[in-house]
Amino acid sequence: MLTSISTSSPKVAQAPAVHIVHENDIWVQPLRAQLERLEVPFHEWFIDDVVLDLSSVPPEGVFYNRMSASSHTRDHRHAWEATRGVMTWLEAHGRRVINNRLATAYEVSKVEQILTLRDHGLSVPRSMAATGRKALLSAAQHWDAPFIVKPNRGGKGTGVTLVRSPSELQAIVDDFDSYTLDGTVLLQEYIQPTDGRVLRLEFIGQAHYYTVSIDAGGGFDLCPSDSCQVGTAHCPADGRSRFEILTHHAPDVLDRCTSFLKATGMEVAAMEAAPAEDGRLVFYDVNINTNYNAEAEGRQGNARQGMRAIAEFLQLELAKTMPLSWSQNRAS
Repeated sequence: MLTSISTSSPKVAQAPAVHIVHENDIWVQPLRAQLERLEVPFHEWFIDDVVLDLSSVPPEGVFYNRMSASSHTRDHRHAWEATRGVMTWLEAHGRRVINNRLATAYEVSKVEQILTLRDHGLSVPRSMAATGRKALLSAAQHWDAPFIVKPNRGGKGTGVTLVRSPSELQAIVDDFDSYTLDGTVLLQEYIQPTDGRVLRLEFIGQAHYYTVSIDAGGGFDLCPSDSCQVGTAHCPADGRSRFEILTHHAPDVLDRCTSFLKATGMEVAAMEAAPAEDGRLVFYDVNINTNYNAEAEGRQGNARQGMRAIAEFLQLELAKTMPLSWSQNRAS
């Protein structure tokens, strides 16, 4: 899909709206429904092949960036690079951007995520970065199996491998050019979750919304979106649901999480952590293209619905950008 971004003259009045920047129509559907329910004006910017007129002026409103680090797995190889340019263009014109250019950069660099998480007092796995095949083989000599190898730029658990043997490592080396987009991989300590489940802390407007407990037995693709599920293939053996919302989960690191999110420009995000044996939460991933599991929310009576909360957050942010004349016209 070719998207051409060329707006009209700034002298022509345009009603402010929410603009959703994304590359996956399926993941936007729940948000679209909630915005329509609230009668919030919105437009979608599908980012893949993009023509951006750098001399043009962006429309008014609020821009919500939902670009995913896994976009390349959906044949949108350069969507992130295009988004980076779009974010720079929007911010150059002073537009309100949720999950800004800085957040976009952190989305695709697990190296930067780990370093910044640690700088904000959050526990992270022992980690080593290696760029290139030879560097990976050299770095692996300092690790005892099992350990994790993951692409620096991944998304949706793509490429995350628990290496238990030299042959598993060699398979990554042999496929290195396809395995990593930027030539860098991470070697990480494997944190065995105490009960086989990891935690996904959801934040909206940099405020903790809820925490999801996720059964990690089915692999490292922990996307909670309903469209990512494949029926009973991921049903845990213990009879618990794969995704369970912990309504009263309030770990003592929330202030440090918020500090991290503010420093990285992430406003709507998910932070994933493995509970260690000593009770610490060990954070290993953060992403801005957060999705929610409707089934898990339904089991809690839909008292909390992530996409509804995001739509309400966008509605409030849009109201802040609207000139009084537009607000009066909508009221009338």
